[in-house]
Amino acid sequence: MFKNKNNQSHAENQTLAEIVKRAKKSFDFKELKKNISGIQIFILYFTSLIDQKTMERVLLPYINEYEKNKDQTLDIYQFKNNLPLEDVIKTLDTKEIEEKIHQGYALIKFENTSKDCLLVNVSNLSKGIRETNETENEFNVIGPKLGFVESLDTNIHLLRSKLKSPLLTTEEIVLGTLSKTRVAIVYLDGITNEKHIETVKKRLSEIDFDIIWDTSALIQLIKENSHTPFPLYFSSERLDRISYTITSGQVVIFSDGSPYAISGPTTIFDFFLSSEDYYYNWIIGSFFRITRILAIIFSIFSTSIYVAVVTFHYEVIPADLLGPLIESRANVPFPPLLEVLFLEMTIELLREAGARLPTKVGQTLGIVGGIVIGQAAVAAALTSNILLIIVALSALASFTTPTTVMSNTIRILRFPFIIMSSILGGLGIVIGLAALLCHLFKLKSFDTPYMVPLYPFRLNNLTDSIIRPPYNKLNKRPDYLRPIDKLKYSPKERNKKKDDINDE
Repeated sequence: MFKNKNNQSHAENQTLAEIVKRAKKSFDFKELKKNISGIQIFILYFTSLIDQKTMERVLLPYINEYEKNKDQTLDIYQFKNNLPLEDVIKTLDTKEIEEKIHQGYALIKFENTSKDCLLVNVSNLSKGIRETNETENEFNVIGPKLGFVESLDTNIHLLRSKLKSPLLTTEEIVLGTLSKTRVAIVYLDGITNEKHIETVKKRLSEIDFDIIWDTSALIQLIKENSHTPFPLYFSSERLDRISYTITSGQVVIFSDGSPYAISGPTTIFDFFLSSEDYYYNWIIGSFFRITRILAIIFSIFSTSIYVAVVTFHYEVIPADLLGPLIESRANVPFPPLLEVLFLEMTIELLREAGARLPTKVGQTLGIVGGIVIGQAAVAAALTSNILLIIVALSALASFTTPTTVMSNTIRILRFPFIIMSSILGGLGIVIGLAALLCHLFKLKSFDTPYMVPLYPFRLNNLTDSIIRPPYNKLNKRPDYLRPIDKLKYSPKERNKKKDDINDE
């Protein structure tokens, strides 16, 4: 449960019928009906949280034996005491019932006997988790390393194990005329903006495609603008990252057969944030985030600035640097444009070859190949020493991008700026930057501006974009997501609890 005063009071006052009604919104919630001695009983549980073997081999056979013996009078206490499971709770507390069924308990409700409810522990918290269930492309030095797998049911189980909230809602839709792929829409009921939920449902329902291979195909089918290299939705294999996006008020999409989840609406800043930022102290996390953003800017513009300066703007080069630069380019027969393109394409070839080869071979090829080719290119006077350093630093800076999809976009962006700088120099870079910003300002993610909080400008939402604030400043969800409940927790309530503890 979210530590919000309104949510807590609602959870304490709601009836069992309201709890069941909310749970039925999720496709993994199941209700079974049995008849024992003329009394109808209901067995309710989340299929993604229970151990199916325990349910089928222990609980259901036990209930079926009662059902067969029609002459036997149903005694609730005898039913509870003879149940061959250790953890059985008899309770009337609706808050406890709501918490337990989201922890893998099965609820047994007896008709016309509202005072008799049983909670049976049939949970399996390790369901579907494999030994190698670690993230492969999104690495963290500290923090959890658990990632999603290719099974939709397992992914929903992992998510429910992480977020044991009754607000977590899952809806299923089948896509693909041939593949019949199961797709799940996940959100927090009562927190996520309903307009965003309806937009996602509408986009998915409009898909008319034969085979859905992966969530990457869904991203391309639902995106507003297919003529942009920028990712409009965040894709992640990390359980902690997707859990955070859900609690922030975003909508998440899972696809059966894919270990990646899609979340949206997203902004361009989301792709430069790392889960690791929140595991470090806020000062260290902010330093790493700023370093990452500066490295990305350097990666995009460094080589194009080199071409512009060497081709058009010699006067901006310091006198002490001009001599070494002329000397390094004295024997190079190519113009700066071809020199840069040659090195950039060499780096791209090494990247692609390293990605396609086995891990150990790929790492060796990247290191050895880069050193050998770089030294050979300089010795053969195909490029200058200074440019080799700039291109190497530019490639290194691009690796700081936390997400692969945005890293690929940055790799592509360098080439238009290089060409523009070779034609118009510094003016070409400015024109290219203006065109890029105009393009970004027009993009939307689920009808939310892609450049928010810069455009439209939202001062309050800048707190968690460039600087990672301390946790006591992260009590609000982003305004641009328009969440129904804007507070993650109330600072006043927290301070009040601290005062009460100190008084005790």
